[in-house]
Amino acid sequence: MIEVLSIVLGGGKGTRLFPLTKDRAKPAVPFGGKFRLVDIPISNCINANLKQIYILTQFNSVSLHMHLAQTYTFDSFSNGFVEILAAQQTNEHTGWFEGTADAVRKNIVHLEAQSPSYYLILSGDQLYRMDLRDFLKKHADSGAAISIACTPVNREAASQLGILKADKNSVITEFLEKPGPVLDISKYKIPNEMKKDKNKEDEYLASMGIYIFNNDAMKAGLDNEYTDFGKEIIPQAIDKVKVNAYMFDGYWEDIGTIKSFYEANLELTTLKPRFDFYDENHPIYTHTRCLPPSKMNFSNMSQSIAAEGCIITNASISDSIVGLRTIIESGSSLNGVICMGADFYETDVQKHKNAEMRVPNLGIGKGTLIKKAIIDKNACIGEGCRIGVDENINRIDGNYGNYHIVDGVVVIPKNAVLYPGTVI
Repeated sequence: MIEVLSIVLGGGKGTRLFPLTKDRAKPAVPFGGKFRLVDIPISNCINANLKQIYILTQFNSVSLHMHLAQTYTFDSFSNGFVEILAAQQTNEHTGWFEGTADAVRKNIVHLEAQSPSYYLILSGDQLYRMDLRDFLKKHADSGAAISIACTPVNREAASQLGILKADKNSVITEFLEKPGPVLDISKYKIPNEMKKDKNKEDEYLASMGIYIFNNDAMKAGLDNEYTDFGKEIIPQAIDKVKVNAYMFDGYWEDIGTIKSFYEANLELTTLKPRFDFYDENHPIYTHTRCLPPSKMNFSNMSQSIAAEGCIITNASISDSIVGLRTIIESGSSLNGVICMGADFYETDVQKHKNAEMRVPNLGIGKGTLIKKAIIDKNACIGEGCRIGVDENINRIDGNYGNYHIVDGVVVIPKNAVLYPGTVI
């Protein structure tokens, strides 16, 4: 019998992260120069020695499947696995996953075969580091049927999250999913005696979308036609069984929008980032690549990150992330830029063919200036381009053909080509 079965939900469309989710699932979006978002929950599980993990996938899942298959392979003695359960048609179900609970319900025959005592439900697109062993211990000690990991947030953030009300014993008495910015939710404010920092503006307790269900509670919770844990299953369960709140006061970011994605990435470049990739005791795992160290040729880098395999020549880079295999040519300048890098290096033959077709080489060409932008993978940006650097730049959100403006950030999509001299 497996005591804890971990389930990572990775099937959502991630429409608010478009165009980064145009050709990939949200958990497969590159992050921090060399990782993908799904690496966060899986690493939290592995660090807690929870190595029986299912990933539920549905939308644009090819790149996610490839990443998981290349990255997470356990030896035969550990009894560990990271297995994909993709949406499929069966004799009982012919439709897609209709929500978080529906995704679990449609796979329950595979999950129950492991006979777990507890189900740990995780989101595939959040940035945090949690001691899941402590979460499980607190759940078991509380005697609750369900536990919800929650964190304090301000009123603005509360609009798009599940907000809960808990008593002094951390028992949840009410739950409200995504109340929006207008509804009066003052009765959900955290009591002063429960606040660790009474001067902080985080007055509401938000669900992190991370749950622990006892086996019986999961069976009972899914014995209906409800499709979503936050909107339906949890509110219904509060009146029937004990639902406990697990207080988490560490760094947590729900990567739901281009703005939050951009800010969470750039926060990694600060002197003391709130999320620390350099914690040896709690590493974040990802696909192991045999790439050479990055090479800096007469370049100036300030408060920036460069992943493996980059070649940066006579460039100025500040407050930026330079992803895997990025080629930056002489005279270029990046300020506040997330560059996701490339999946391959171009050969001399490919470069010669590019020259014949007057297509820029992979990477960032000579003399190109870029500010406040996200450059997705395999972009070919020509010489002398100016992206987001002019004072009169139009940052009105929209799709402008070979680039997008989202939340005031210029986004160059995957495989995009910007010809020499392009001004955005």
